[in-house]
Amino acid sequence: MAIVVRCCNYARITNDSETIQVFQGRDMSIKKIIAGLTLSMLLASGVAVAADFNKGLQAAQAGDFKTALAEWTPLAEQGNATAQYNLGIMYDYGNGVLKNDKTAVEWYTLAAEQGYVDAQFHLGVMYNYGEGVLENDETAVMWYTKAAEQENDFAQFILGVMYASGEGVLENDKTAVKWFTKAAEQGYADAQIELGFMYASGEGVLENNVTAAKWYTKAAEQGNAFAQTNLGFMYASGEGVLENDETAVKWYTKAAEQGHAQGQQRLGNMYLKGTGVLIDNRRAYMWYNLGSYNGNKKAGENKSDIAKQMTPADISKAQDMSSRCLESNYTDC
Repeated sequence: MAIVVRCCNYARITNDSETIQVFQGRDMSIKKIIAGLTLSMLLASGVAVAADFNKGLQAAQAGDFKTALAEWTPLAEQGNATAQYNLGIMYDYGNGVLKNDKTAVEWYTLAAEQGYVDAQFHLGVMYNYGEGVLENDETAVMWYTKAAEQENDFAQFILGVMYASGEGVLENDKTAVKWFTKAAEQGYADAQIELGFMYASGEGVLENNVTAAKWYTKAAEQGNAFAQTNLGFMYASGEGVLENDETAVKWYTKAAEQGHAQGQQRLGNMYLKGTGVLIDNRRAYMWYNLGSYNGNKKAGENKSDIAKQMTPADISKAQDMSSRCLESNYTDC
């Protein structure tokens, strides 16, 4: 049951007491996750930090990276791992300094060698993509592993991907399952989806649709549209759960209203056949139209087929419904 499309954008916010980073992964379809990181500093209340570090942090918050650099550089040179990491971020993204990947790697390395988990993760990214260093997936795995062993769920997830694809390591589905499980148990939705896929397809574990449905449900309940679509399929087909067409429609609708093209195509099928809902060709056409707009080829084919059964007036009405739905960001569908 290959119902998971292994490609999507991975957005993740990690928060510790002194820094916030926003991660967005891309290029999953070519076996790599690239971490695009945006600098945003935030001082949490009640955190004891040195006055100079605090001054630099407040300056960075205000966009005064020149002052932050002046305050953090002496601390970093004295071995302060958080200052070293933040300097790495600044050089990585050219905040207050000329962007310099090599210098970013130097600061990340100093912090990473002290066990600073976010620096370890970022250093893995730099080696993964050859930024400031020669590309070396094996070394990237070493640093991702160090971060993962400190319970960094994003690093755990990436390690799962690398073991599943054989990137930087020998392909090993069992080890992939191990890391996906660790991240999934921390609530990381994308790991929950991948773990659902592994159980549904029997990769690295015995095939078990009940367990697959469990992990899809956890991700779906977090609002993940891929998981919602996959879970809808499982309820529609009775795989791993009791067949329930109304529940299938519920999950397809949640995915469709997030603009998920496959969810829209499958929801169109439900309205076309009257499965879990009353037959409604206009609404079926609407969801096929939106799915096609969002890149689902099958939705476009289905739209052409159903149009042959509809009057020009019905098609015009369905097109108006599509426009209203899209223009309202799926709040008026």
